Amino acid sequence: MRTTPPPALESTAMPRILAVGTATPETAYSQRELVEILGIQDPRIAGIYLNSAIERRFLTLPQPDGSGVPPREDTGQLLAKHKTQGIALGTRAVQECLKQAGADLSDVRYLCCVTSTGFLTPGFSALLIRELGLDRHTSRADIVGMGCNAGLNSLNVVSGWARAHPGELALMVCIEACSAAYVFDGTMRTTVVNSLFGDGSAAIAMVAGTEPDAATDQPPTPRVIDFTSCIIPEAVDAMRYDWDSSQRAFSFFLDPDIPYVVGAHARMTVDRLLGRAGLRQSDIAHWLVHSGGKKVIDAVGVNLGLTRYDLRHTTGVLRDYGNLSSGSFLFSYERLLQEGTVRPGEYGVLMTMGPGSTVETALVRW
Repeated sequence: MRTTPPPALESTAMPRILAVGTATPETAYSQRELVEILGIQDPRIAGIYLNSAIERRFLTLPQPDGSGVPPREDTGQLLAKHKTQGIALGTRAVQECLKQAGADLSDVRYLCCVTSTGFLTPGFSALLIRELGLDRHTSRADIVGMGCNAGLNSLNVVSGWARAHPGELALMVCIEACSAAYVFDGTMRTTVVNSLFGDGSAAIAMVAGTEPDAATDQPPTPRVIDFTSCIIPEAVDAMRYDWDSSQRAFSFFLDPDIPYVVGAHARMTVDRLLGRAGLRQSDIAHWLVHSGGKKVIDAVGVNLGLTRYDLRHTTGVLRDYGNLSSGSFLFSYERLLQEGTVRPGEYGVLMTMGPGSTVETALVRW
């Protein structure tokens, strides 16, 4: 395994990931509990829930009505939930991230908010600046509607800002209240989505142009070296969140062939990422792959030749949270840090997949 980077990779200008923080709602449900709560009788639909490799998810569901089943929420109620839950989860994730980074709210100079579970104007960046009391001169951006891959698209944007403003703290926060984007109509289209996604938020702190404090006993902080993207235009409609006229609501759609489409493009994307850095796959010690679903994870693992150990955090996050959309890979990153197995000089690959259809990757070095 390579521990000495090529000369081009040695640069303090490259931003460091200082810390990550996550947050979920207080309420969690097992998949079996959800089958009962939602009154699912069709064994085919129940089987999708119970064979998903998911044990529980954090969700915000309305209280059951007289029939014992949660009432259907209209579009206005779902958008209100998106805003309320988003502010609450985003606030907690940012606070936890700054705590882990040893930073204060007054240190924040840039805030990028990512979401795909609703639409707001002004967006979460403005709402969180007000909620957290950040400096009114904080630069900000909102990335809306890019889906599960958006965490890495946005990390690329935040990395660029950090490099252009050395020494200044930048935050990205993924805010996904997926239970604000559900339609319960008993169809297979909505069943796949409703059995998969969970609510959660994850924030990450970055800074460029500085060296880590060698006097501390904190774990090493990785530098972000490079990004690559691969969009699959012929599969542009395979993952989407659009208006369902029959239900008079926005609804997710996932094509059954998505795992195979994404898996087939994983190798070329990773090879491009590593080739630009002069690395081989054997040089990569850590893999943080989006917890997109059991079949997606299996397809990526097979096409890249990854082991169960390589994907342990990806499958663990899916098991304990479901698919958290754009922030899933940061929940895996948090688990890697808690595990304490990272050593200075090691490389890692971050990978997300989502609408476009798209495969996004990033290369980091601790």
